[in-house]
Amino acid sequence: MSWTVVYHRAAAGELAIQPTEIRARLDNIVGLIASFGLERLPGKYARHLQGPIWEFRLQGKDGIARALYVVRHGQRIFVVRIFTKKTQKTPRKEIELALARAKEMS
Repeated sequence: MSWTVVYHRAAAGELAIQPTEIRARLDNIVGLIASFGLERLPGKYARHLQGPIWEFRLQGKDGIARALYVVRHGQRIFVVRIFTKKTQKTPRKEIELALARAKEMS
């Protein structure tokens, strides 16, 4: 069974306003997951934040962004929040928003 990536409706809109290079980086990560599986994705692309929330790390010449996601049964990844990162640490409000959206999608 292959991995499926699904975007929360708000996250899809957030992705649309990101710079082209950031969108391309996320497409690249999604392609790697489709080809090799999430469990074989190198750590430089993703890391655990809190509870069920993980993040894809996106960097381009226009800045740094994060795509927060949760993994559900059936090899499904739900991307619930995409934002431009401006501080060293992921803001608490971003994690809380991702948790709320994850509950909507379950």
